[in-house]
Amino acid sequence: MAIHFYTEEIKFQLKSILLIKKWLKQVAEAEKRRLKSLIYVFCTDEYLLKINQDYLQHDTYTDIITFDQSENDSLVEGEIYISIERVRDNAIELNIDFEAELRRVLVHGLLHLLGHNDLSDAEEMQMRLTEDHYLLSFEQLRVR
Repeated sequence: MAIHFYTEEIKFQLKSILLIKKWLKQVAEAEKRRLKSLIYVFCTDEYLLKINQDYLQHDTYTDIITFDQSENDSLVEGEIYISIERVRDNAIELNIDFEAELRRVLVHGLLHLLGHNDLSDAEEMQMRLTEDHYLLSFEQLRVR
Protein backbone atom coordinates (compact mmCIF):
# COMPACT_ATOMS: atom_id res chain seq x y z
CA MET A 1 0.00 0.00 0.00
CA ALA A 2 1.39 3.35 -0.99
CA ILE A 3 -0.07 6.79 -0.38
CA HIS A 4 1.92 9.69 -1.76
CA PHE A 5 1.44 13.44 -1.63
CA TYR A 6 2.86 15.78 -4.26
CA THR A 7 2.49 19.41 -5.26
CA GLU A 8 2.25 21.14 -8.62
CA GLU A 9 2.66 24.88 -9.06
CA ILE A 10 2.07 25.57 -5.35
CA LYS A 11 3.98 25.47 -2.09
CA PHE A 12 2.00 23.40 0.36
CA GLN A 13 2.85 21.02 3.19
CA LEU A 14 0.21 18.61 4.44
CA LYS A 15 0.03 18.40 8.23
CA SER A 16 -0.14 15.08 10.11
CA ILE A 17 0.88 13.02 7.08
CA LEU A 18 1.30 9.72 8.94
CA LEU A 19 -2.04 10.10 10.71
CA ILE A 20 -3.80 10.96 7.46
CA LYS A 21 -2.26 7.96 5.70
CA LYS A 22 -3.40 5.68 8.52
CA TRP A 23 -6.89 7.17 8.37
CA LEU A 24 -7.22 6.80 4.60
CA LYS A 25 -6.11 3.18 4.84
CA GLN A 26 -8.76 2.59 7.52
CA VAL A 27 -11.42 4.18 5.32
CA ALA A 28 -10.57 1.79 2.48
CA GLU A 29 -10.56 -1.19 4.86
CA ALA A 30 -13.93 -0.15 6.31
CA GLU A 31 -15.26 -0.18 2.75
CA LYS A 32 -13.85 -3.72 2.31
CA ARG A 33 -11.12 -2.60 -0.09
CA ARG A 34 -7.32 -2.35 -0.05
CA LEU A 35 -5.20 0.50 -1.27
CA LYS A 36 -2.61 -0.38 -3.89
CA SER A 37 -1.54 3.13 -4.83
CA LEU A 38 -3.10 6.44 -3.94
CA ILE A 39 -1.54 9.64 -5.22
CA TYR A 40 -2.70 13.07 -4.11
CA VAL A 41 -1.49 16.10 -6.03
CA PHE A 42 -2.05 19.47 -4.38
CA CYS A 43 -2.15 22.24 -6.95
CA THR A 44 -3.44 25.67 -7.96
CA ASP A 45 -6.86 26.56 -9.33
CA GLU A 46 -5.36 27.14 -12.77
CA TYR A 47 -3.54 23.79 -12.81
CA LEU A 48 -6.75 21.94 -11.91
CA LEU A 49 -8.80 23.99 -14.38
CA LYS A 50 -6.44 22.87 -17.15
CA ILE A 51 -6.91 19.22 -16.14
CA ASN A 52 -10.67 19.75 -16.07
CA GLN A 53 -10.59 21.24 -19.56
CA ASP A 54 -8.17 18.74 -21.09
CA TYR A 55 -9.50 15.50 -19.63
CA LEU A 56 -13.12 16.14 -18.74
CA GLN A 57 -14.01 18.91 -21.21
CA HIS A 58 -15.35 21.05 -18.33
CA ASP A 59 -14.45 24.73 -18.31
CA THR A 60 -15.04 25.29 -14.59
CA TYR A 61 -13.01 25.57 -11.44
CA THR A 62 -13.34 22.72 -8.99
CA ASP A 63 -11.74 21.64 -5.73
CA ILE A 64 -11.02 18.05 -6.73
CA ILE A 65 -10.70 15.70 -9.69
CA THR A 66 -10.27 11.97 -9.21
CA PHE A 67 -8.88 9.52 -11.76
CA ASP A 68 -9.57 5.85 -11.04
CA GLN A 69 -6.74 3.64 -12.26
CA SER A 70 -7.86 0.46 -10.52
CA GLU A 71 -7.48 -2.69 -12.56
CA ASN A 72 -9.73 -4.79 -10.35
CA ASP A 73 -12.38 -4.34 -7.66
CA SER A 74 -10.30 -5.40 -4.68
CA LEU A 75 -7.29 -3.08 -5.06
CA VAL A 76 -7.78 0.68 -5.19
CA GLU A 77 -5.43 2.68 -7.37
CA GLY A 78 -5.85 6.27 -8.42
CA GLU A 79 -4.75 9.88 -8.64
CA ILE A 80 -6.56 12.69 -6.87
CA TYR A 81 -5.88 16.33 -7.75
CA ILE A 82 -6.87 18.97 -5.20
CA SER A 83 -6.83 22.73 -5.64
CA ILE A 84 -5.54 24.14 -2.37
CA GLU A 85 -6.78 27.58 -3.41
CA ARG A 86 -10.31 26.28 -3.94
CA VAL A 87 -10.28 24.33 -0.65
CA ARG A 88 -9.10 27.46 1.17
CA ASP A 89 -11.82 29.60 -0.47
CA ASN A 90 -14.48 26.98 0.32
CA ALA A 91 -13.39 26.84 3.96
CA ILE A 92 -13.70 30.63 4.24
CA GLU A 93 -17.08 30.62 2.50
CA LEU A 94 -18.37 27.82 4.75
CA ASN A 95 -16.76 29.40 7.82
CA ILE A 96 -14.91 26.22 8.76
CA ASP A 97 -11.30 25.36 9.47
CA PHE A 98 -9.10 24.86 6.38
CA GLU A 99 -7.69 21.56 7.68
CA ALA A 100 -11.22 20.21 8.27
CA GLU A 101 -12.29 21.13 4.73
CA LEU A 102 -9.11 19.60 3.33
CA ARG A 103 -9.79 16.32 5.14
CA ARG A 104 -13.31 16.32 3.68
CA VAL A 105 -11.90 16.71 0.18
CA LEU A 106 -9.22 14.06 0.80
CA VAL A 107 -11.80 11.49 1.85
CA HIS A 108 -14.24 12.61 -0.86
CA GLY A 109 -11.74 11.66 -3.55
CA LEU A 110 -11.04 8.32 -1.94
CA LEU A 111 -14.76 7.60 -1.64
CA HIS A 112 -15.10 8.12 -5.39
CA LEU A 113 -12.36 5.53 -5.93
CA LEU A 114 -14.24 3.22 -3.56
CA GLY A 115 -17.36 3.42 -5.73
CA HIS A 116 -19.36 6.23 -4.15
CA ASN A 117 -20.96 8.76 -6.47
CA ASP A 118 -22.55 12.18 -6.04
CA LEU A 119 -24.26 12.81 -9.36
CA SER A 120 -27.85 12.90 -8.08
CA ASP A 121 -29.20 14.78 -5.06
CA ALA A 122 -29.71 11.49 -3.22
CA GLU A 123 -26.17 10.33 -3.99
CA GLU A 124 -24.78 13.70 -2.94
CA MET A 125 -26.62 13.48 0.38
CA GLN A 126 -25.32 9.95 0.95
CA MET A 127 -21.78 11.06 0.04
CA ARG A 128 -21.98 13.85 2.66
CA LEU A 129 -23.17 11.40 5.30
CA THR A 130 -20.36 8.99 4.45
CA GLU A 131 -17.80 11.81 4.52
CA ASP A 132 -19.11 12.91 7.92
CA HIS A 133 -18.84 9.35 9.23
CA TYR A 134 -15.20 9.05 8.17
CA LEU A 135 -14.33 12.57 9.34
CA LEU A 136 -15.55 11.53 12.78
CA SER A 137 -13.36 8.43 12.56
CA PHE A 138 -10.39 10.72 11.86
CA GLU A 139 -11.15 12.70 15.02
CA GLN A 140 -11.37 9.47 17.01
CA LEU A 141 -8.07 8.29 15.55
CA ARG A 142 -6.44 11.62 16.38
CA VAL A 143 -7.36 11.49 20.09
CA ARG A 144 -6.04 7.96 20.60
